[in-house]
Amino acid sequence: QVQLVESGGGLVQAGGSLRLSCAASGRTFSNYAMAWFRQAPGKEREFVAAITLSGIMTSYVDSVKGRFTISRDNAKSTVYLQMNRVKPEDTAVYYCAGGTWVGIVTSKPNYWGQGTQVTVSS
Repeated sequence: QVQLVESGGGLVQAGGSLRLSCAASGRTFSNYAMAWFRQAPGKEREFVAAITLSGIMTSYVDSVKGRFTISRDNAKSTVYLQMNRVKPEDTAVYYCAGGTWVGIVTSKPNYWGQGTQVTVSS
């Protein structure tokens, strides 16, 4: 089992920045691809960004490309989501997830965090 705990959410003005963190414990963090998903009120959960085990490859949903950056520190068992130039439509609960790369990109990761709220004011 892997436990994932997100932090860093909060209220931010449009155009501002926020960095989310997800600390993992349990099994070896570096064995898993990691990702961020989000769910806005009344909408389905959607993929935001993913990163491979080594961190060499990343993937983003089109709506955040050029604004968000996913990274990981395997020594700290932590994955990050740097959110820049945020928009009101980025408002959602953000979830950290871990698993195989195929599982991640098909939105079927093995592990989920509890989520952290991000609210962007206009």
